Amino acid sequence: MVLDTTLLRATNGAARRARVNRSALVRDALREHLRRLKTRELEERDRKGYLEHPDDSNEIADWERVATWPVR
Repeated sequence: MVLDTTLLRATNGAARRARVNRSALVRDALREHLRRLKTRELEERDRKGYLEHPDDSNEIADWERVATWPVR
């Protein structure tokens, strides 16, 4: 992996502060980045799904009636 001088210095400094080696820091950063990408993809999939199949207010009312605690 090739890093420009500025990024390399920043990475080395961050690794020192975290008390890990540069490879561990980069691995952790890449894992976190990939996790965020996956989360964004899932959120986008959900957003598209809700746009294609919007909530039906009648269906919501039915569920709210079932979910309401009975009055004693």
